[in-house]
Amino acid sequence: MNRKFLWAIGALFLLMVLSPAQAQDFYKDKTIRFVVGFAPGGGYDLAARVVGRHMGKHIPGNPTIVVENKTGAGSLIVANETYNSARPDGLFVGIWNSAFVLRQAMGDKAVRLDARKLGWIGAPTKGTPYCAIMAYTGLKTLNDVLAANREIKMGATGPGSTYDDLPQILNLTLGTKFKVVSGYEGTGTILVAMKRKEVEGGCWSWESARTTARPMLDATGDEKLIPFLIHSRWPEPEVKDLPLIPEALRKDEDNLAAYRTWAGTYEFQRPFSVPPGTPKERLQLLRKAFADTLKDTEFLAEAKKIKFAVTYVSGEEVEKHVEGMLAITPKARELLDFLMVKPKK
Repeated sequence: MNRKFLWAIGALFLLMVLSPAQAQDFYKDKTIRFVVGFAPGGGYDLAARVVGRHMGKHIPGNPTIVVENKTGAGSLIVANETYNSARPDGLFVGIWNSAFVLRQAMGDKAVRLDARKLGWIGAPTKGTPYCAIMAYTGLKTLNDVLAANREIKMGATGPGSTYDDLPQILNLTLGTKFKVVSGYEGTGTILVAMKRKEVEGGCWSWESARTTARPMLDATGDEKLIPFLIHSRWPEPEVKDLPLIPEALRKDEDNLAAYRTWAGTYEFQRPFSVPPGTPKERLQLLRKAFADTLKDTEFLAEAKKIKFAVTYVSGEEVEKHVEGMLAITPKARELLDFLMVKPKK
């Protein structure tokens, strides 16, 4: 009996010693897929590609990293795939909208995942929601938008995205008259739609817009894209003096509380996650490699060159934000219920 007990202890010790070594060897000659839920040309795609170009050298075995774009439902297709059907082998990394964690908290049945069970690698940025409008509309400021006696068409991907949700929140809390036009694949296609005058503006993140929309922000005349509202203060000329959304909502505490709950998703923007059941040692390797990448001097030089704002959020921090969002209060859920897609009658 004692011999068997000692054998079991020895086997367990050997397993503990070998597991990290096996994880170290696992990625040699392998390919990791970064599957992005949005089209090329937007902020999510940019984040995946700039991280992917540098992260492989920080993973033992130096695997190849490829980026795949799989659009649909504002990245919900990739979110659901990450949770339900992707192989939990450490070779699939889903990059999708963190707003679906809030959708889970709200009870959205289209969100077929439990964010607590995902393996969160981390996020490269925090987000700053903002809204902008094209100069050809004749509108320049929040006051202009509020005073406009007509619907203003705002481009969007689908429910759960900033493009879709924020205009609706502003309609409810500030009295804007935005008409959300959904169905675009991502930032790039929405920007094209603005130029074509299919839509007149949009709400997404400043971290994305300051790079992907740079030619339109720098344009003159009718082609210029004009920011008019933002979540928090930035020093950049286009937005440094804009009204802040929390300040605009301060007159109504319930509306402000609901907005802050919704905005919680921006504490971990463009998160990288692996499917439930991914071996813990592989998740830890990916977390460490992700953290090392975001400190890498070559990565930071490229990020600076392309004006990609880096605000590292660890996987452990993401887990805490997820827990907080899923602990949503009944009052906040009630106030945000209008964001839920209602079935057609």
